[in-house]
Amino acid sequence: MATAETVKLGPPHAPKQESIKAFKEIELELKKQLVHIRHDHDKHEPEYFAAVAHLSNAELASFTEADLTEVRVGTSAYGIHIFGKVRIPPMPDSGPAYIHIRMYSPGSGEEAKLHCIHTEEKEEEGGGRKFRAVFTKDDPLEWFDT
Repeated sequence: MATAETVKLGPPHAPKQESIKAFKEIELELKKQLVHIRHDHDKHEPEYFAAVAHLSNAELASFTEADLTEVRVGTSAYGIHIFGKVRIPPMPDSGPAYIHIRMYSPGSGEEAKLHCIHTEEKEEEGGGRKFRAVFTKDDPLEWFDT
């Protein structure tokens, strides 16, 4: 299994042709899963998607490959792992406006697969928890499994 310890991600950079190709291959599944995840989290922990609560499902998923703004890529024996930052177009660039995604491309002519959409749960000082699935432009694109 690929982990942050076994796969070294390269530095963040603008997406190149192969990352854009992989994104196009997973785009429909990504949109479907994003809406589904928001719906599920809204039942139990709406804070995950609070930054985009005012957006319709169509607005939330209105991104295209042109909104893939940054990637980090790592290679394993299994294929290529692509972490991407995707801008949600209706959101102001200054605020939380990005989702972080993880794709996997096995190569050999096989289509890329969506691995996951990043959702973050952090423990705060004092015992509370902070939840989010929408990030800012300045949040680093790092390895995640969820």
